[in-house]
Amino acid sequence: MPRLSLPALLTGLLSLTVACGAAADSGITGDLGFGLGYQPHDPTGSSYDTVPLPYMDLEWGDVSLSTDDGLTWSAFKSNGLSIGPYVNYLQGRNADGALRGLRDVRDMADIGGFVEYAPDDFWRVFAAVGQAVGGAGGQGGLLGKLGGEIGYPLGMGIIGSNELTLHFADARQAQTFFGVSAKESLASGIGQYNAGGGMQNFTLSQNFRFPLGDNWSLVASASWIRLANSAADSSIVRDKGEVNQGQVQTAISYKF
Repeated sequence: MPRLSLPALLTGLLSLTVACGAAADSGITGDLGFGLGYQPHDPTGSSYDTVPLPYMDLEWGDVSLSTDDGLTWSAFKSNGLSIGPYVNYLQGRNADGALRGLRDVRDMADIGGFVEYAPDDFWRVFAAVGQAVGGAGGQGGLLGKLGGEIGYPLGMGIIGSNELTLHFADARQAQTFFGVSAKESLASGIGQYNAGGGMQNFTLSQNFRFPLGDNWSLVASASWIRLANSAADSSIVRDKGEVNQGQVQTAISYKF
């Protein structure tokens, strides 16, 4: 697993300080941070990686940029209801280690539309449908999500929240990460498999924000990911991956 070196950590923290000052001067509000994540290497859970991660939850008028939702524009906004387009990042896959013999999956852009209802700061429900673009031949497809989040104060300035998200994909997108062609089966030793569309997984997350003083906070998140339907039945998951997966992320953030 990759490790974050001390020079890289110091560079990240220095960049964060400079970026916070620049963002404040531009009229952008929200949180900006830098941290670490321990997460599945790919959606099949074949292995886990420790990776440096940016933390963003920024707003500039009707435009928002967040680590989870990407870049969004609330083209319509009224009484807590927001509707508009978004662009997000979809991480690909290097087919090495346990996945050697399968095709690599390129990083792609997820482009689509969203609707969200958030009448106050402590709860919201949301849905999004998008298209994964920029993949190699045959890779990418339709994907979507449906979920809700509720927050609550825990005392001493600590804020907690729980989020449940259902993730969906069409057959092409499911095949991108969970399918195995005849050629890949011969090269990898993993059984041939044709993935189908539908609900791909549900993710339950527990989030915390701990105040550190002077607008700085420690944010932490732990998630349980449960594969479902065609994704759970994939030969990659049965031979090399996990139906039940976990993810932990933590970061230092600055609010301005």
